[in-house]
Amino acid sequence: EAAVLIDDAGHLVARVGELAQRVAVAGSSFLDAPVSGGIAGASAGTLAFMVGGEAEDFERAKPLLGAMGSSITHCGPAGTGQAVKACNNMILAVHQIVLSEALVLGERLGLDPQAFFDVVSNATGNSWALSVNAPVPGLVEGSPANRDFEPGFASTLMLKDLGLAMEAAQQTGTETVLGRIAATQYAQFVEGGNGGK
Repeated sequence: EAAVLIDDAGHLVARVGELAQRVAVAGSSFLDAPVSGGIAGASAGTLAFMVGGEAEDFERAKPLLGAMGSSITHCGPAGTGQAVKACNNMILAVHQIVLSEALVLGERLGLDPQAFFDVVSNATGNSWALSVNAPVPGLVEGSPANRDFEPGFASTLMLKDLGLAMEAAQQTGTETVLGRIAATQYAQFVEGGNGGK
């Protein structure tokens, strides 16, 4: 498990940083390279890699990662790939929640979900959560809503990443009001038996 730790300089690292040190002592190279894009991205070879580690090791690994993904970013030293993954998923969790709230509000105001999608996907409220992962069946091809919310990325995994983000926020003294709310709502959802959705 990737428990979040803070080093002496106040930099966010994960247990992965300890692994990187052990690997270096053994004379080898180490990169942490979490991904974003889910099953669809893996199938299409369009994953986004966020990579932590030494720059020269990143350059050596880049062709291999390029065979699986379309976005490969060196984020800094070992642990920073994990750090940006936690931050990215905190953003996604908040987006998914507020999008769902807005869709329900719009529906209760008499708005058809397709009209909502047509406007918001071309306006300032657009996001990946809407344009790729819209939580209403039929709006977006490939959305989990079209498969009874069977995951590419299960709620238990989002809750794990939110836990890492909240632990890091606490250890760095970072205020994350919406992140905390999202973590609470995902915990309630998972505890309600929906962890596989």
